[in-house]
Amino acid sequence: MIKSILEASASDQRLSAIFDEAKEFAQVYVLARQRQKGCDGMGELATMKEEFRDVIDRVIQYCKEKKYISEVISSDIDSIAEEIVKGQGPL
Repeated sequence: MIKSILEASASDQRLSAIFDEAKEFAQVYVLARQRQKGCDGMGELATMKEEFRDVIDRVIQYCKEKKYISEVISSDIDSIAEEIVKGQGPL
């Protein structure tokens, strides 16, 4: 999924902007999740997860409207965040 979105974002400035925002949220969320494993303060992590989910939903909705993607999208937000972070490196 991420590869298809990256390819489409190369020629679509709106998608590129939304996906850049998703990359930022993914990096923050993954880092926070790693640091808070087994610790208190999980409410903040849950909030970050929901914010990340919201931006991913916008990316997916936009891509579906433009017919950039047609594949089934994983609903595991943690996997999506990991895929974005691993595939992109630093912003």
